[in-house]
Amino acid sequence: MAFVKKEINRLIGRAIHNYDLIQEDDRILVAVSGGADSLVMLYFLHQWTRKAPIPFTLVPVYLDMGFKAKDTWNRLAEYFSQLALPYHLEETDFGPYAHGHLNRGKSPCFLCSLNRRKRLFQLTQALQCNKIALGHNADDLIETFFINMCYSGEMSTMLPRQEMFNGLITIIRPLALTDKEKVRKAARLLKLPICINPCPSAGRTKRQAVRELLARMYSMDKKVKGNIRKALFHIRPEYLPG
Repeated sequence: MAFVKKEINRLIGRAIHNYDLIQEDDRILVAVSGGADSLVMLYFLHQWTRKAPIPFTLVPVYLDMGFKAKDTWNRLAEYFSQLALPYHLEETDFGPYAHGHLNRGKSPCFLCSLNRRKRLFQLTQALQCNKIALGHNADDLIETFFINMCYSGEMSTMLPRQEMFNGLITIIRPLALTDKEKVRKAARLLKLPICINPCPSAGRTKRQAVRELLARMYSMDKKVKGNIRKALFHIRPEYLPG
């Protein structure tokens, strides 16, 4: 366990340093879904509050998407209390709305994500936070690049740090340099309260299709994943026609 914790801590530290993710007196809304990524992110950020040379505050937030996940609600409330952090839990109808008959022809994942993001922005201001920490990992950045290229016709992905509303709110992704496999392993070793995703669309998304495509590529050559990740940070615009 010690090696896994040390490795993830090192990668998060590198992300914080390279992209200036955390500054003095930041009050960071930590978006927690109950999955491994967000819980691992919260665990390590909480460790950083104890050893960082600058003070900053964490506020975990869980939005129930409306699938009656009371077990998730209770387990996360207990965990946040154990960490002695101020937290916010809120029930929404974003999931059922996104899957409703009025939205046929539109992606429920897009609608659900859009409404969740809007609410997180509102809560950031209501809870007097200036940043939102999201649990996207290095694999998510790669998958998003391929999703945007294949389904939106553009070359883009998520950023480790992204300022919104003229800098009023900043999105940070502390796990941007950490592989999904390391995150999953840490979640198991740390015995974090991982919860099952109750969404009926889980596993039937464009992201899942891209994930399976990439998995086949990775299985053919172990260097592929590392090269794709490197390419995201090594752009040569002079060789792109756009």
